[in-house]
Amino acid sequence: MVALAGTVGLATLIPASGAAARTAEAACDLAVALLFFLYGARLSTRETLAGLRHPRFHTLVLAATFGLFPLLGLATALFTPLPLTDQLQTGVLFLCLVPSTVQSSVALTGAAGGNVPAAICAGTYSSLAGLVLTPLLAAWLLGSHAELSAGGLLRIGLQLLAPFLLGQVLRPRIGGLLARHRRALTPVDRGSILLVVYTAFSAAVTQGIWGLATPNALLGLLTVLLVLLAAALSATGLGARLLGLDRAAAIAAVLCGSQKSLANGLPMAAVLFGPEAGLMLLPLMLYHELQLVVGTVLAGRWARAPAGASGRGAAPGRGPAPARGSHGSGKPGPNPLA
Repeated sequence: MVALAGTVGLATLIPASGAAARTAEAACDLAVALLFFLYGARLSTRETLAGLRHPRFHTLVLAATFGLFPLLGLATALFTPLPLTDQLQTGVLFLCLVPSTVQSSVALTGAAGGNVPAAICAGTYSSLAGLVLTPLLAAWLLGSHAELSAGGLLRIGLQLLAPFLLGQVLRPRIGGLLARHRRALTPVDRGSILLVVYTAFSAAVTQGIWGLATPNALLGLLTVLLVLLAAALSATGLGARLLGLDRAAAIAAVLCGSQKSLANGLPMAAVLFGPEAGLMLLPLMLYHELQLVVGTVLAGRWARAPAGASGRGAAPGRGPAPARGSHGSGKPGPNPLA
């Protein structure tokens, strides 16, 4: 959070321009390709296939991520209480097209006493689906804002899909090495994301974009993001109850279905929007921080609640948590926001 804020501040005070901007854009392209190569090399095919045995759970998460969220994003254009700039409104809609995250979903699910293997598989499936669905939905809903001509599609294939598939092919050879040096590679992951942010905001600053971000627009954005998060949490909680997921699986579904991936979303935005990303990244960045804060509060309340509790602070679903690795289904329980 501090690094993201600092990077935006650096781009505002010392934006890259001219030759420096072109160099930053080229480095950004390479960083995005490296990031998706690492995603592919780390993905366990065995764990991914094992999760296919639990279709109801994953259908709920995917439906929330790529069905409910786009509908909510379209609704914001009609019901936003305060006016947003065109860039912010586009950014809100793009946020709604981004896949779910793996890292924070898994961490919060574990802290809440939910089904961690289910969260891992849900985040993995969402990321894989996002490689295809996010660009396609962007082409449909964002129109001229996204670079989805034949050349744009080729760029997406070269920068996202090709490195990811190459990582999958090389996983048997390098997967173990990457797993042993996961901590050493963390700066690569985070550095790539920060480079995307710096490059995009530098271009925005040189275009005078901050002059368009009025206090009313930023207040309207914050309101919209809070409503989006509340709606996603409520809908996934209700869906888990209707599908009869047990408590641990319901916790995982609520947290995974309401999260959006900064690690996947920012590189995708850089590819789709190019130098014009600018303020379009701000909604995703702010939503990411909100989901962490709210998710941490909910995880703490659910962890303290007994398995069969109901009412305020109770975790979704009833009954004891299933054995580790089982997504499970049991009697439906109360909405997590009840």
